[in-house]
Amino acid sequence: MKQTIITEVRKMAVITVFLFLFLGGFATYRKLILSEYQIDYFQYGYSLVEALVLAKVLLVGDLMHLGERFRNRPLIIPTLYKTLVFSLFVLAFSILEHLVVGLFHGKDVAVIIQEFASQGAAEILAKILVMFIAFIPMFAIWEISRVFGEGKLFELFFERGTTIELSVPERMKTASLQKGSTTPV
Repeated sequence: MKQTIITEVRKMAVITVFLFLFLGGFATYRKLILSEYQIDYFQYGYSLVEALVLAKVLLVGDLMHLGERFRNRPLIIPTLYKTLVFSLFVLAFSILEHLVVGLFHGKDVAVIIQEFASQGAAEILAKILVMFIAFIPMFAIWEISRVFGEGKLFELFFERGTTIELSVPERMKTASLQKGSTTPV
């Protein structure tokens, strides 16, 4: 149980840092654009909170096994599928969040839906588009890590002198033979 908690905290930290860098980059871009019009803009704190919330949403989706359908296909397929599924999951969460915030402020559901349709929908859809783009490299790395095995990608990037014992084609061939297939991949 302790190891599971450590693994989940590590995953959340890595996802949060990735999303914060991505969202922080957009916040910097927005700040630079708005500064040309003498509009003061500072939302790095919001980017951090949003990255934390999104990381938690992604981990909940992962616990629900979202995006696992095409796991044994070429990596581009599960990467794009997970990107789409998790983007839709984030969209559903954003709509739910908008609804809960509106109810918390004492608004009627009809008013919340009208506000969402008039001003919030475009912003949320733009956010989902940005998340979709951010998720592509994130899930590509996630899938590559899954193929290499737990912790191997981290070792390759952050531990000195590390090599993978088997190359990816050999690893896939070994995995294929272990599943009972007689034809190598």
